[in-house]
Amino acid sequence: MVKEPKVAIIDNSLYPDLYNPVGHWKKFLPVPFKAFRAPEGELPDLEAGFTHFILTGSEASIVERENWVAREVALVQEAYQRNLALLGSCYGHQLLALALGGEEYVRRCPHPEVGWIKIKTLVKHSLFDSQKEFFAFSIHFDEVVNLRPPFRPLASTEACPVQAMEVEGRRVWGIQSHPEITISEAQDFLKKLVDRGWPHGHLYEQALQMAPQDSGVIKAIMAFFLSH
Repeated sequence: MVKEPKVAIIDNSLYPDLYNPVGHWKKFLPVPFKAFRAPEGELPDLEAGFTHFILTGSEASIVERENWVAREVALVQEAYQRNLALLGSCYGHQLLALALGGEEYVRRCPHPEVGWIKIKTLVKHSLFDSQKEFFAFSIHFDEVVNLRPPFRPLASTEACPVQAMEVEGRRVWGIQSHPEITISEAQDFLKKLVDRGWPHGHLYEQALQMAPQDSGVIKAIMAFFLSH
């Protein structure tokens, strides 16, 4: 049990005026944190006493990587060696798989998921409040695949077999969806993508026509993560 977590948020967003992951996560963080802009070369110092690291999503592709990603991969590998706690969402989830597994653990999605999806858990896990299934917002065009021990898949959808994962015996968890993004935030984000003419606009428009469903598992996720 970690009594006083010291949290670093590694912000992987390329355009914070479009996508603001720190704003999404901080609502659910009951402890102080410090944020770092990875695309601008900012990363936490592992000698500064951070115990927990949140790796956010990104507009970037984990498959077609830019130069700044290599330093974050190296930081994740060193944090893992020190048995520090790591939680990745979407791009952050994929970056964990890349850093700790390798290139063959990530790929482009055959079937991208955009909108609110039903996710089935594969094991009873406190990360998701022991629920058998839950709903969360998702928007991704890359995914994690080919997991082998010590990686363990925790949740899946028909389109994406690795919706969540952990490294057994270590403090590492990845989540493909965005449970930290509320319904209103997701709708605003989708509207911005449409208004700015981002690729795959038809998928964003379709998602805006959906009846949004969010099970609120982010609270269980944060409670679990900060207690480990």
